[in-house]
Amino acid sequence: MTASGSPATPNWAWRATRKTAILKPDMIIAILGRQPELGLAELESRFGAEHVTPLSPHAAQVDVEADNVPAHLLGSAVKLARPLASLPTTDWQKVLDHCRTLLPKVAADLPDGKFKLGLSAYDLNVSLKTMQRSGLELKKAIKQSGRSVRIVPNTALELNSAQILHNQLTTDLGCELIIIGTGTTTHLAQTYHVQDIDDYARRDFGRPKRDAFVGMLPPKLAQTMLNLAQVSPGQRVLDAFCGTGVVLQEAALMGCDLYGTDLSERMIDYTRTNLDWLEKTYHIEATADLVADDARTATWQPPIDAAVSESYLGRPMTTLPLRNKLEPIMQECDDIARDFLVNLRKQIKPGTRLCLAVPSWAQAKGFISLPVVDDLEKIGYNRISFKHTRQQTLRYHRSDQIVARELLVLTAKE
Repeated sequence: MTASGSPATPNWAWRATRKTAILKPDMIIAILGRQPELGLAELESRFGAEHVTPLSPHAAQVDVEADNVPAHLLGSAVKLARPLASLPTTDWQKVLDHCRTLLPKVAADLPDGKFKLGLSAYDLNVSLKTMQRSGLELKKAIKQSGRSVRIVPNTALELNSAQILHNQLTTDLGCELIIIGTGTTTHLAQTYHVQDIDDYARRDFGRPKRDAFVGMLPPKLAQTMLNLAQVSPGQRVLDAFCGTGVVLQEAALMGCDLYGTDLSERMIDYTRTNLDWLEKTYHIEATADLVADDARTATWQPPIDAAVSESYLGRPMTTLPLRNKLEPIMQECDDIARDFLVNLRKQIKPGTRLCLAVPSWAQAKGFISLPVVDDLEKIGYNRISFKHTRQQTLRYHRSDQIVARELLVLTAKE
């Protein structure tokens, strides 16, 4: 089974395809995305801090069975893998020697046919040239065991999602061997799921209605935000700034009830059209209560079990303006976010969890946050502290962007 599915027959009910005597079914290893802090916070929110153990800057162990992990619903975990072995060394040659013995056993347990092998190394002191040479050595060891094998060539130390999907490394005749350095230990794992980049692109660029002016919230980030808010199937999720409906479409794929408002009637029409498209494309229920209303003054119909939204981010920027030019932009964004949070707090029960993306602006050293970030307790919210993230503040940001999304993960105070 591949990690991808056609739009006509999407595979939203993921199931394990392989179990061998070598694999450990009681835990998984997650390879985190471009911003690992978001991935750790998402895993902690979804599975509980006690079940998550950071292994390295790019990997974490999650102590749950693979069958219980909805892999396609994790926005910030690029790959999921089953552990194969832990070695008390980070010496590459010793690791390679172990792999020479391990991989023929993995290959022998698979169906007949040409075995496809790819290698990815994380947080290890190894050169690309050494990695490429090691792949050829492992190919030789596997062939000597009597198995036909093809090695996926490395152009970087880590294979990307496209390479894994194109070479079918998560099928019954494939294997991506992940090699993770964690100080004095090396962990070996076999990838069983990789993010389906084509499916994300379909839900982003393939929707009938898009609008660059109101922002382009990536579906992966919407998934992460919903997981940070700890939504679950059957809960009624409010997006008070629904725009073209990205948060609501991802909430529908998680089995939630949908409630959206937006100041613009046009955006409500866009969301309705996109949700209709989602229903037909993915064969799921995506009916939503949609109302044109101002999030600062709206009266929402209960219940609201969770709230996930992206507030107004201001206009796009290619350079950071002078402070006197930035301040009125910040003030407008702050007023909208603050008024929304005050209005929402009056209408939700204590303990209700929410994730709100607000803007912050990159400067030479650090970021400039909205003033409301320092006033959250005053207006009735507790900000969630995460055990495993090295940063209290979670931001979604690319190096070439001036405006970042700062994620506020909150609960309503008693």
